Amino acid sequence: MNKTALITGATSGIGKACAELLASNNYNLILCGRREQKLNELARKLEPDTKVLTLSFDVRDRELTTRMIASIPDSWKPIDVLINNAGNAHGLSPIQQGDIDDWEAMIDINVKGLLYVSRSVIPMMVDQKQGHIINIGSIAGKEAYAGGNVYCASKFAVDALNKSMLIDLNGSGIKVTAINPGLVATEFSEVRFKGDKTKAKNVYRGMEPLKGEDIAEVVLFVLTRPSHVNISDMIVFPTAQASATIVSRSDD
Repeated sequence: MNKTALITGATSGIGKACAELLASNNYNLILCGRREQKLNELARKLEPDTKVLTLSFDVRDRELTTRMIASIPDSWKPIDVLINNAGNAHGLSPIQQGDIDDWEAMIDINVKGLLYVSRSVIPMMVDQKQGHIINIGSIAGKEAYAGGNVYCASKFAVDALNKSMLIDLNGSGIKVTAINPGLVATEFSEVRFKGDKTKAKNVYRGMEPLKGEDIAEVVLFVLTRPSHVNISDMIVFPTAQASATIVSRSDD
């Protein structure tokens, strides 16, 4: 019998890669994202392999998030896996020059959005006495760096929430895992630099970054450990990266 995984931020990057890999590994999918057209395109692509339910909403909207998750039909339960992947970064300014709207967006999506989704899904897992929560963090949640300020703060919060979930849910039958990538080539940098493709491309200059598929494979590895094994926290770097700021580049 297939398990069911709910993935936020499923329309691109790590979320999309997770959906594609889990679809071919006996998971039914509840795909969540803001871009309804992209959700539907992904669903059509994956439906030959598995059952797909799409939910189009913005995790920043507490009422809509709660309502949409509550609308999931009983036939799609239990939800065995929650992948909290939705997240964003905006800007790379020093804190004294930061754009407050950017700050609000990062806190609302990366922290509050994760909480809204988790608060709606976790009680179901508690009732069914099983489940696995995977929180997609970042090396920015382990090390602050110049210009990272509020983005780092939001990812440090995800790290703290992961640790707190692990404690609060101990004995419930629910596993909790944080996966913290380094440099991953997704839409992330284009969003951070507000569509400036040159700046975004420069992030990965002279090195081979991770791909969304690399993180999806880590997710599948974590999910397929024996029932008595919980991998609680992982950092995943491309080979060329040693820390948030130390990266070997071929043109240096």
